[in-house]
Amino acid sequence: MDGFSRTPEPPYYAVIFTSRQGENDEGYDAMGAALVELAERQPGYLGIETTRGADGLGITVSYWQDEASILAWKQQTQHLLAQKNGIEKWYAHYELRVARVERAYDGPEGRSVG
Repeated sequence: MDGFSRTPEPPYYAVIFTSRQGENDEGYDAMGAALVELAERQPGYLGIETTRGADGLGITVSYWQDEASILAWKQQTQHLLAQKNGIEKWYAHYELRVARVERAYDGPEGRSVG
């Protein structure tokens, strides 16, 4: 389905990045597109889902095979540059969380309640 990652059966990892954009977003969209292309070539990458509201609040969830893949991605030169730009000019605030996905369902025909 368009906009949804096709992840494998768990377990795998999710990196959840929630951010509020600041006043300066120059270069942000171009860097974001470049990072997605780079991540798609990164070993252990499984997919990404992202959205941003009109108020500047965005949530991006990237999915990874294991923690080693996440750590390798964190050290990519272009990703390090994006992190620096995010801290210095793009984000008013951000939070990053890493979680191990133990279960996953889809629907509406997925898991029934009851």
